[in-house]
Amino acid sequence: MNKKRGLLMALFMAAIIAADQITKALVRARIPFAAAAEDRPLIPGVLGLTWVENEGAAWSMLSGMRWLFLALVAVFFAAAGILIYKKLISKPVELWCLAAIGGGALGNAADRALRGTVTDMLQTLFVRFPVFNVADCFITCGAIALIVYVLFFDRKSVTEEPKGAG
Repeated sequence: MNKKRGLLMALFMAAIIAADQITKALVRARIPFAAAAEDRPLIPGVLGLTWVENEGAAWSMLSGMRWLFLALVAVFFAAAGILIYKKLISKPVELWCLAAIGGGALGNAADRALRGTVTDMLQTLFVRFPVFNVADCFITCGAIALIVYVLFFDRKSVTEEPKGAG
């Protein structure tokens, strides 16, 4: 990866972290805490705002495992660094997806490290789904985009017959 692309990706991750932390601070300052998700319609019938604190992952799974989640973020960055260094991941799409995942992971890791919980605020109104935040959106979208790219778009042409066939 060249230095210019690396700088752009670092700025992208910083922007994700900033957007995540700003939205979390605004929610904590302006929306009353809800022990259970109580939505305030943001997009009626689609998306609501609420304020909940999550000590785990989605649906509070692994609640109280703060250090496990922080360790997983460190493992993610170590693995990503090795894969990039060894050029096993080098395509721009893959790198941008990793940057999105990394920015989201650092946004939530900042909450876990500094506050002990992750602030969530976005609630789907059309389906029962865990309350989530901006960081979660980038983690999810980055991971889905990476999977779709690898499965459907990162294929070598198989139209040529292997040598010796015939």
